[in-house]
Amino acid sequence: MAIRVYKKVTAGRRNASVNLHTETTGSKPAKSLLVPLPKHGGRNVQGKITILGRGGGHKRRYRKIDFRRNKDGMAATIVSIEYDPNRSCHIALVRYTDGEVRYILAAKGMTAGAVIESSNEMIEPKVGNCMLIRHIPTGLAVHNVEMEPKAGGRLCRAAGMSARLTNKEGRWATIVLPSGEIRQVSMDCRATIGEVGNADHANVILGKAGRNRWLGRRPTTRGVAMCHHQHPHGGGEGRSKGGQEPSNSSGTQAKGGRTRRYGKSSDERIIRRRRSTRYGQLVL
Repeated sequence: MAIRVYKKVTAGRRNASVNLHTETTGSKPAKSLLVPLPKHGGRNVQGKITILGRGGGHKRRYRKIDFRRNKDGMAATIVSIEYDPNRSCHIALVRYTDGEVRYILAAKGMTAGAVIESSNEMIEPKVGNCMLIRHIPTGLAVHNVEMEPKAGGRLCRAAGMSARLTNKEGRWATIVLPSGEIRQVSMDCRATIGEVGNADHANVILGKAGRNRWLGRRPTTRGVAMCHHQHPHGGGEGRSKGGQEPSNSSGTQAKGGRTRRYGKSSDERIIRRRRSTRYGQLVL
């Protein structure tokens, strides 16, 4: 079992659990693929807080991930499966036959010593292989899906996520995303076969506020508890929103309202939107 549930010996351990990361095999990351990751505490270049609830947390170093998978026609051997503090899934260190090493997202079922490949042509559709969607058989689960050709994977990169390739017609392929959204992507986009690993990440219960602070998440103050000039819900006598619809500190709707401003060309390729609610009504 990959999740360990602690005994209720203290208040902090009550209902807490931890991921054992049994799939990982490597302990130290590759130094050539590490870069510093400075902290900003949710502040912009002017020093003003633009994202609430950020700050503190353990020091991290960023692992450079190969989302493009563009080293074609060359086999790669999986050296190790490693933990990445910057994302929910595990990452795999692969070494190509020319000696180059890269990090990729670790798929479910990946093991050290396995050989994977990426190509523009049709190759064996096994877990970890990456190729154009036009060459992937329909019905398979894929992850790290590109939205634009050669732009790198953007969809289905979190732990346990995968999209299902359902149809291919003309220049477009249809995929079903974990959110329920059905959209089209170009047949020239790349995707990786399989489901992202470490699905048990969703089952971990932090158990105490301190573990949230280790992750860099500070306490959240309710809007109705603020002053009127700090939040639209603030001010007034008693707990009152003042007739304001549920929103964040900048006035953006917080309960199902649409907030997308850009991406018109991307929206045109959506066949069915993910289910969302706004004021109790279903929005498709």
